[in-house]
Amino acid sequence: MRAVRIAQVAPLVESVPPRLYGGTERIVSYLTEELVELGHEVTLFASGDSQTRARLHAGAPRALRFDRGCRDPIAYQVAMLEQVIQAAPHFDIIHFHGDWMHLPVFRRQDVPCVTTLHGRLDLPELQPLFAEFSDLPLISISDAQRRPLAWANWIATIYHGLPRQLLAPPGGAKEGYLAFLGRIAPEKRPDLAIRWAVKSGRRLKIAAKVDRADEEYFATTIRPLLNQPGIDFIGEIGEREKSEFLGNAAALLFPGDWPEPFGLVMIEAFACGTPVLAYRHGSVPEVVEDGVTGFIVDDESGALAAIERLDRLDRARIRGEFERRFTSRRMAEDYLAIYRLLSQPPVSSLETV
Repeated sequence: MRAVRIAQVAPLVESVPPRLYGGTERIVSYLTEELVELGHEVTLFASGDSQTRARLHAGAPRALRFDRGCRDPIAYQVAMLEQVIQAAPHFDIIHFHGDWMHLPVFRRQDVPCVTTLHGRLDLPELQPLFAEFSDLPLISISDAQRRPLAWANWIATIYHGLPRQLLAPPGGAKEGYLAFLGRIAPEKRPDLAIRWAVKSGRRLKIAAKVDRADEEYFATTIRPLLNQPGIDFIGEIGEREKSEFLGNAAALLFPGDWPEPFGLVMIEAFACGTPVLAYRHGSVPEVVEDGVTGFIVDDESGALAAIERLDRLDRARIRGEFERRFTSRRMAEDYLAIYRLLSQPPVSSLETV
């Protein structure tokens, strides 16, 4: 089967992959590298400090998050969009990961395109936007993500995946602490993670990024809680530290009370053989198999009871479920099926006779 000529268009906020925190750009990296490994011709439109085996087209010199001199990041995004338009005839399919800015332009292009939406969709301003562009195909990262826009032009749900050998259970005895990994933000509820740990008498390690927008929340709500015994705030960590951090934990706490579209950190924990203890919101029931790869709870009493049952879960089976459901190879093959479907020429009436 011939190689597919694919453009992957990433946001410019982070590099691909990110140096530290970053979900969307990390998935774009995993997908891009798997597509190259499978023999396809891939061009990655991303920041110039990205690392890839694909052909890299730099839309900005570096990730805009780290460019202190950049006052208007949209300028770079618009310039890169024009570069994608100029290169469009060279591709069989263009895959966007930057939400919606490209929609008006690519409605008018002949080259097929598809958009994976990575964020929350329960914002009222998105209703008229996607109603207007109801002809353009969309991919969701969970069925739960679709609910606010159930009528939109969804053509597939494709779950995220990680490279099989990227993370692994570390050897030796586990330290048995509880872990919180990701971003300090109100919707992620790190305050609940701290409360669960304190009430259960367990140590909690927090490895998390604090965005500028969340600095006040961190200072007023979270920082005062860090003085309690057993609470260890590590700060932001990179990919190299994750196997040890997650693999030595008794569980990853995922107490967010918002409609999480996917939750990449959950499958990172699975890859390390670590169960997830999560509230029943958003994608959680699609990702966590209750009683197998973790526990899904509805309130604090359920969370505290689940912490006492963590040692009943089979960590080897958790790793096995990761390999079965959440590898980047499976993700790439799912996307390839969509690329081929969208890029094949329509069958004429004469050909069907």
